[in-house]
Amino acid sequence: MTLIPPRLLRASRKLAWMAFLGGWVEVMSHAGPLNPLPDHPGNVFLAGEEVSIPLDSHAPSGWQAVDYDGNVRTNGVRVEGRARLGRLPVGYYEVRTLNSGSPASRGIAVAVLEPLRHPVSPGSPVRLDVAMSWLVPQARWREMANLCSLAGVSWVRDRFRWSELESSNHVFASELGQDATAQIQSAAGLRVLQVHHDTPAWAGPTPTRFALDLRSVFELNRAVALRWRGQVSAFEPWNEADIDVFGGHTGSEMATFQKAAFLGLRIGNREALVCQNAFATPRQATLEDYLANRPAAYLDTFNLHHYLDPEAYAQTYAKFRDVSGGRPLWVTECGQSLHWEGDETLHELSSAGLKVQSERVPKLFATAIQQGAAGVFYFLMPHYSEGQNQFGLLRSDLTPRPSYLSLAATGRLLSDARALGRVEADSSVRAFLFRARPDGMDRVVLVAWSTNESASLALPIPPEAAFDHLGRKVYGIARVLQLFPAPQFAVFPPGSLHRFPHTLPPPVPHVDRSDPSSIVLQAVFPPESTLLNTSSYRVRVDRPEIIPVFAYNFGTQPARGTLRVAGPPGWRVTLPSDLTLAPTERRELAMTVDARGRLASEALGRVSIEGRFGSSGRPSLSLRLQPDRTNTLPQQQLVISAADDPVVADTEAAVVP
Repeated sequence: MTLIPPRLLRASRKLAWMAFLGGWVEVMSHAGPLNPLPDHPGNVFLAGEEVSIPLDSHAPSGWQAVDYDGNVRTNGVRVEGRARLGRLPVGYYEVRTLNSGSPASRGIAVAVLEPLRHPVSPGSPVRLDVAMSWLVPQARWREMANLCSLAGVSWVRDRFRWSELESSNHVFASELGQDATAQIQSAAGLRVLQVHHDTPAWAGPTPTRFALDLRSVFELNRAVALRWRGQVSAFEPWNEADIDVFGGHTGSEMATFQKAAFLGLRIGNREALVCQNAFATPRQATLEDYLANRPAAYLDTFNLHHYLDPEAYAQTYAKFRDVSGGRPLWVTECGQSLHWEGDETLHELSSAGLKVQSERVPKLFATAIQQGAAGVFYFLMPHYSEGQNQFGLLRSDLTPRPSYLSLAATGRLLSDARALGRVEADSSVRAFLFRARPDGMDRVVLVAWSTNESASLALPIPPEAAFDHLGRKVYGIARVLQLFPAPQFAVFPPGSLHRFPHTLPPPVPHVDRSDPSSIVLQAVFPPESTLLNTSSYRVRVDRPEIIPVFAYNFGTQPARGTLRVAGPPGWRVTLPSDLTLAPTERRELAMTVDARGRLASEALGRVSIEGRFGSSGRPSLSLRLQPDRTNTLPQQQLVISAADDPVVADTEAAVVP
């Protein structure tokens, strides 16, 4: 009996694709708070509202409001401690106090947004990494969630530490900040994606490395899925495991960890989406190693991160699509930082930097969706700097940077967006077409900009409406759209796609429809033998080496089956062949690798293990092994549990190139 009945597995996959295609609109969307909170946190207003903000009583009483382009839009004096700006059109404004007739160089930020006239569906790709429980003061959690909702965001990403949740084995915290943030964000109409990236001391010797015993990984994920059922809609079991700062794991380790996490999450909450523990790099060796371990049956979405210029997306996304198993791509961190300048207590961008940041936001979303991303989580909503780099769309007091308005324009105009293709135009023109639902209406939406100072794009028909990157209306467009580095949105009637000469977006990869196994195989190597750049492990060539392989049964019934091992030509690899596992059992096996054959020192070799366990499935494990001619590796010492007769490797297996 497999751990997950096939019908439930298919149902979970259907949920993932419904989220991708916007099919949750009818069954899961709800109105949510589409209006600002009464006190307008962050000075965010909707068009048509009276704009009124508090002013410091110690500041000069005179003020003026300056728009994004530097034009004075209104002015006045402080009345009852406030600046009353009246009704302002959509846009970004700074209220600057006047000292002897001269305005302050930096004012109080104000955003006026176009109201959201239709609920945002969970399938909409415009999303945010908020890290609310870590980066936002608790007193402002509700305000932050409201600002996310106003921007037309469908999902938010939060974080927790395993070491804080489970201080010792099976001892869980009764209260955690993430309990409250999950409630607040889901109550605000947002879907929550939760991620962690640490291992407590009781589960492993290194906080940034995966736990040694996958049973603790299984139990953790089952526990969090149960704990946040109905509030957290998706889980990302680890963060950027393929880089040193988060453990420097191989593709094989990432796939193995994913299997245990998936099985635990699916038991805890069959309705929650199980995401791939996210990749940070498109390193080819790691991706090939990962794919060889057949992970697709253990994920609903394939998750990746990048901090690239959009011009570099095509090549990077192609690599990830190739190993995705046809699962929807979720980009759960992406962006580009800018250097803050001036006051070290503010970490604020320059005026020029603020404009660059705001122009990048729609470009990033448009290009990522065009490359196949079903969900794009911008990094980052709150004020956040690393060294000299500032990432946040909001300042520390939650007032907006202009990029927050760009996010809101993208969230509204690319609601439920699906890529239709790229308009054929001059090489300096970037023009992408989407099927989207701005204000709940089916439309074709064009997002376009120029890589030069200016360009023009001929339109087959006049747009119904056009907007700049801040969401401000652009008037007077007929059959030619004047383009600049700042992107623009143009909205056309449904069914108008055929009027645009265009190339199609990249095709959706073949969908891997294999089923998961409740049996998971794991190899454990000492960290010093890991070669991250080749996603491999060093093995001795002067004598045979014993590699520990652990077999787990995460099912509810005993499992009996056979294992078959295959290695490169010239190698001799042995492993016990017959195996019986009780439910929850972890069995330690000894795999002997003798790499003294004639080809051992010539190439990277791959050893693969295939299992057949009847209704418990067909587990697999693939390892990339690099013969080490220095003979400096220590011999691994193991205590091996009782095992059946070994099976000798099939020496006709191919050598990994």
